[in-house]
Amino acid sequence: MDRTDAWARTRVAFHTTAFLCLAAFAAALSAAPAHAAVAPLSVQGNQIKANGQPASFSGNSLFWSNTGWGGEKYYNANAVAWLKNNWKSTLVRAAMGVDESGGYLSDPVNNKNRVLAVADAAIANDMYVIIDWHSHRAEQNQAQAIAFFQDMARRYGNTNNVIYEIYNEPLQVSWSGTIKPYAQAVIAAIRAIDPDNLIVVGTPTWSQDVDVASRDPITGYANIAYTLHFYAGTHGQFLRDKAQTALNNGIALFVTEWGAVNADGNGAVATSETNAWVAFMKQHKLSNANWALNDKSEGASALVPGASSTGGWGASQLTASGTLVKSIIGGWASSSPPPPPPQGGQCNWWGTRYPLCVTTQSGWGWENNKSCISRSTCTTEQPVPPYGIVP
Repeated sequence: MDRTDAWARTRVAFHTTAFLCLAAFAAALSAAPAHAAVAPLSVQGNQIKANGQPASFSGNSLFWSNTGWGGEKYYNANAVAWLKNNWKSTLVRAAMGVDESGGYLSDPVNNKNRVLAVADAAIANDMYVIIDWHSHRAEQNQAQAIAFFQDMARRYGNTNNVIYEIYNEPLQVSWSGTIKPYAQAVIAAIRAIDPDNLIVVGTPTWSQDVDVASRDPITGYANIAYTLHFYAGTHGQFLRDKAQTALNNGIALFVTEWGAVNADGNGAVATSETNAWVAFMKQHKLSNANWALNDKSEGASALVPGASSTGGWGASQLTASGTLVKSIIGGWASSSPPPPPPQGGQCNWWGTRYPLCVTTQSGWGWENNKSCISRSTCTTEQPVPPYGIVP
């Protein structure tokens, strides 16, 4: 046989094999569950943006995860799915109790498993999920916090869904001397594994003194936001003024917990102050999670005692707070701008160009009688340019 013919046949065989491998890979991608992946979050100035565009999200915070406290029964996939589909929630917060009885330090397996159940359900339902180290004294257990968030970063660092809340509500302690050093240590551990998911840091006085944190912000790391908590029956204009000062000083805020009642969780719904806070959050595009998805007999609970643990809550199973909050969350999407128009029309997939899909959200698809690749797959599976999305 002529050497030239042998070489030609080798090349044909190689290209045929490469084509079949690519076709098999494309088929595997298209066969995978098609979830509309959430947009990556990034901090730019005093705003948290989605895909680089101003946006905010609203949803629910679960009650403490602690074993035996009652709220742990809502840490399940069905409850999360009901929030997404019925309440139109776009985020959920897993408030993992740490140092109180039944919390992570005394029952790590069950508390972590509850967090994982909520996080996995949120990802499956295309929601953001806040993984919250729900403590008032986190600096006393810094090593445990670091180990926990390293585990979460390894599990979820490759998703856009997960937000790390590394300190729920510090007490009246020093920001610069106590909270900030703790935060820097935990952030460094997370960033060694996950370079870009959003991290939210608690602030002094039960996460109210955001103005204090804004005068000495954390530097050296991207995508860091700061926690603002309010309860409308207790916190009024004075706290909005502190929040405005923090925003003016250039830090981004995330309302990871808010209530429509008093700060102790009791009292009637403070409707006018709640509406004032909602207007403030919408004006400044502050994402938020309401406290709390639970059936405890107190004003802050969204559900009446005995409400189902797996969703399906009708109007009679909602408290006054739950009724108002469901309405607020359901109308929140109108405050977020539409996604930016697509840029580019093709994907340079490792040197071969394919049209970008219009409706297929992940993997490969078949549109207009031809194969196409989704924008999310093109951008996440590609090396640096010239590959990726091209004109």
